[in-house]
Amino acid sequence: MRKRCTAFLAFALLALLAALPAFAGQAPPLIPLDKLFGNPVKAGPQISPDGTRLSYLAPSDKGVLNVWVKTLGKDDDAQITNDTYRGVRIHMWTHDGKRVLYLQDVGGDENWHVYSTDLGTKIVRDLTPFQGIRAQGINLDEDHPNEMLVGLNLRDRRVFDMYRVDLTTGAIALDTQNPGDVVGWITDDAFRIRGAMASNPADGSTILRVRDGADAPWRDIAVWPFGEAGGGITFTKDGKALWAETSLGSDTTRLVKMDAATGKELQVVASNPKVDVGGVMIQRKTREVQAVSFDYLRNEWTVLDPSIRADFEALAKVRRGEFQVGARDLADRNWIVVYQADDGPVAWYLWRRDAKQADFLFVNQPDLEKYTLARVEPKVIRSRDGFDLVSYLTLPPGAEPKSLPLVLNVHGGPWARDGWGYNPEAQWLANRGYAVLQVNFRASSGFGKKFLNAGNGEWGAAMQNDLTDAVKWAVAEGIADPKKVCIYGGSYGGYATLAGLVFTPDVYACGVDIVGPSNLKTLLESIPPYWGPMKKQFLLRIGDVEKDEALNRKISPLFHVDKIRVPLIIAQGANDPRVNIRESTQMVEAMRGRGLAVTYVVYPDEGHGFGRPNNRLDFYGRVEEFLAKHLGGRSLPFAKVEGATGELR
Repeated sequence: MRKRCTAFLAFALLALLAALPAFAGQAPPLIPLDKLFGNPVKAGPQISPDGTRLSYLAPSDKGVLNVWVKTLGKDDDAQITNDTYRGVRIHMWTHDGKRVLYLQDVGGDENWHVYSTDLGTKIVRDLTPFQGIRAQGINLDEDHPNEMLVGLNLRDRRVFDMYRVDLTTGAIALDTQNPGDVVGWITDDAFRIRGAMASNPADGSTILRVRDGADAPWRDIAVWPFGEAGGGITFTKDGKALWAETSLGSDTTRLVKMDAATGKELQVVASNPKVDVGGVMIQRKTREVQAVSFDYLRNEWTVLDPSIRADFEALAKVRRGEFQVGARDLADRNWIVVYQADDGPVAWYLWRRDAKQADFLFVNQPDLEKYTLARVEPKVIRSRDGFDLVSYLTLPPGAEPKSLPLVLNVHGGPWARDGWGYNPEAQWLANRGYAVLQVNFRASSGFGKKFLNAGNGEWGAAMQNDLTDAVKWAVAEGIADPKKVCIYGGSYGGYATLAGLVFTPDVYACGVDIVGPSNLKTLLESIPPYWGPMKKQFLLRIGDVEKDEALNRKISPLFHVDKIRVPLIIAQGANDPRVNIRESTQMVEAMRGRGLAVTYVVYPDEGHGFGRPNNRLDFYGRVEEFLAKHLGGRSLPFAKVEGATGELR
């Protein structure tokens, strides 16, 4: 009996070893989940307008992210906000340096309020104290340091009017009323709203409007028909022109100078035949463009202003990775610069322009520097019909890149993109022994209008084919084991997960769907009211699933659940305003009604993704266990996380 047991254990051990990735040497240590997905130690620094103080995000003694302020060169760090549950993620200085503003919602509902903390009195005030409204489009101006312009859907939940707020008294007054189709506003050098970006609900076109003053009539000066891309960025110093992006006359967007009276292009400032305009760096006082970025495989800056060329050349040598200039003081002598590499934590420096000196501030997760992280390799994969799919491959450190279990991590949007750099999910999965592939499928943004528009009407079809082609590429290259591929994603990536399991059931061994739509008709019926002006564009991109029932049934995974053959985990925030919880619940009910197994976890205090670190750790712990079971990678034992609210339903 003992011999039989010993033989069985030996066989089981061999089977386990065969399932794990083949490491050339010793496998790197498992990185604890809290180092990847917990709160940062410090993050998001901003410099005060006078260049003497630094604000940043860090956990309170209760482990909740809050805003801290310190004097540069001193150790007088002090917490100035007191969020006790969800944590602060976005903050900014007012231009007089007296206050710090921050945003917060409730339970992930995305109804953001703007709060002010007075650094002298320590008084915290809700500057937008209206229940059920959302604040967006905050504008501050150094010549009007006691004012804030902010968009609020107070009068009509479908549109955002602009309000002017007195930062001292909190008094709020309507500045500009939305006619019903405006989705963004543009201020001039005098801190007046003189520009507007509108979305035509009839044909999905985009319109740039301007006016000569607060009492002057609006006029349309540029129109981008549906399928074209463009929009105004800001006015020039004299207000006679705007900086704008446009794809009219080219495949990719170009940065142009546009006449504010006629909409005529006066000058092409920067362009790239492979990719759209990325970041645009504009000097606040002169309102001149200083640098423009273009991101194909990696992000690269084109410097236009000679006065910063030496800064950029020096910054490129400070640290490995891509850099971006964040906050700048009013004198433009001190910059906050963020560096992002693929194989290490995010780092911030204070760049002193006069001395051409970079002072290290901090990294977001210093403990990650103790571990071996993976490099991210850009790849260009050819689709079956000839498109170049810019993709990113992350391989387990130390593992032989042959027949690995593969996780296809699909980005959300879908009108967004993946890029190079540090990605905690990719590092987590690679550390556990999985190859990770991120694919910019057609409809991903940033690669020109032809590539973007190639996704129109292709949900569940050509867009999904691109993902399938990428998996086939990884198998043909010998990287992936065709029997151990998981499709994983959030939002649109969650839809792609469900679509992959129902439309190409033989490709995947399991799936992970995070807040993914299952029925596109019910998705569009439940979108937030303030998405209304853009709804026509959604219908033109997806197809009119509200009126065309046959189309909706064809491309919505809910109606094809009987084709699912492999394990699936679905995770959902109960307060999600973008993808209503109904999308996940109806998918789960349909599967269980057919006797199909599905793991369903709901977070009652979350929205479109999981903001609280306890919930993130809970979620990734569950998924890690799920992947280890079905793909054979490494994992840490899953244990219920204290303070997490995840419920199996």
